[in-house]
Amino acid sequence: MKVLVPVKRVVDANVKVRVNADNTDVDTANLKMAINPFCEIAVEEAVRLKEAGVVSEIVVVTVGPKAAQEQLRTAMALGADRGIHIETEEALVPLSIAKLLNAVQEKEQAQLIILGKQTIDGDNNQTGQMLAALANMPQATFASEVKVEGDCLAVTREVDGGLQSISIPLPAVVTVDLRLNVPRYAKLPNIMKAKRKPLETLAIDDLGVSLKQHQTVLKVTPPAKRKAGVMVASVAELADKLKNEAKVI
Repeated sequence: MKVLVPVKRVVDANVKVRVNADNTDVDTANLKMAINPFCEIAVEEAVRLKEAGVVSEIVVVTVGPKAAQEQLRTAMALGADRGIHIETEEALVPLSIAKLLNAVQEKEQAQLIILGKQTIDGDNNQTGQMLAALANMPQATFASEVKVEGDCLAVTREVDGGLQSISIPLPAVVTVDLRLNVPRYAKLPNIMKAKRKPLETLAIDDLGVSLKQHQTVLKVTPPAKRKAGVMVASVAELADKLKNEAKVI
């Protein structure tokens, strides 16, 4: 079985982001970049399936600038076999990303596509669902457990009411949640081996995909700073402030 794992280059989750001077985007200059945490969980799950003898090949793919090859190499150090880089300097919306991933899937014919449920920069939670629709493949979102059972996939999903267990036929698209696994750290020998693994670079035109501008960013601003809290002397004073100042009761 071949598994396709899309990943994204994002600002490291431990770094405080800031808006650039002209309020057009997030300033990424001199910031540490990393694989999106949900994507890292997807890579880990694919590697675990390979270690279990279920998967024979793991292909990681990303869409982004040349620097995004660093994240592909990291994914290969974690256990992926080869990488595909769709190079573009333009920030693309989820629908455009899904179209490009679908073109890659048509070429690779993977039996399973595993990706993070969302990225920590856009937080859209759309790409996996759109990809499943474009590829006409069954999907399971917010997965906290994944098991391959013959020609089907048994998935436990995290939903508002608790956990939902479903079975879907392969090939399929799965988006993963935080509690699926804990990603491993790349070992130094594997980091060195990853430098020699094949990495294919493609342009958008190479995939024959026509993309449109679906939205325009008008302005990017940081969230408003929170005001300092106020200490109250009694429950009665707290209730009075909640009722008359905050007006929440």
